[in-house]
Amino acid sequence: MNTNQASTNEQADTTGAVLRRLGPAAALAGLWAVTPLAGLALMGVCGPQIAAWLEAQGRAGLVIYIACFAVGAGLGLLPTWSQAVLGGYVFGLWRGFAGAEAGFVLAALLAFFVARTVARERAEREIASHPKARVVRDALVGRGFWGTLGVVTLVRLNSPFALTNLVLTACGVPLVTYVVGTAVGLGVRTFIAVQAGSQLTSWGEAEKPKWLAVGGIVAAVVIILVIGQLAQRAINKLASGGGS
Repeated sequence: MNTNQASTNEQADTTGAVLRRLGPAAALAGLWAVTPLAGLALMGVCGPQIAAWLEAQGRAGLVIYIACFAVGAGLGLLPTWSQAVLGGYVFGLWRGFAGAEAGFVLAALLAFFVARTVARERAEREIASHPKARVVRDALVGRGFWGTLGVVTLVRLNSPFALTNLVLTACGVPLVTYVVGTAVGLGVRTFIAVQAGSQLTSWGEAEKPKWLAVGGIVAAVVIILVIGQLAQRAINKLASGGGS
């Protein structure tokens, strides 16, 4: 009786009702879905000036880059891909990769505390009221440290950074697992983006043949999409119980 009633209530829920109950959590999700797109346009217009300014800061440039990356990505204001490409362009492959990874981890930490403050309580209540949502959450993050770490790593391979921060926090992923999974899962994407940036000789107009610069970035995107598809299949298998 109770199961049938819960199922009926779950089906009767409208999107509007769920959004009203989520309140600030829904607003944060909407914000983090849109602001990276605006940030991408900003990076496209101001990228050359930002790159030149960072280069002019000497050794301090990398520290400034990491701090700006952490704040911009952590608050969901700037797209992580373009920031990683910028790191490769300004600092080269290995310094750029180290800076971007540090920026990612700090950004994830900032987003974790923002999301936990704004969204955690309401999101947990909403998940608890929907049996199907509880099953999916438990299948993804109720597997102990190593199992949950593997899921977080896979999710990071194939998901928008800002919204994933919100979802993982709402699902109750422990902080250590969240940080380690973020660093490992994003490492592959970050390296590819930084590598693409390090191949550019000019932010706006490469000295290399344009087809070579564009081709390198397209190849990087294709690789990330392929990795993402593989990760999604693994996540689907875990959610359906195939990975138990």
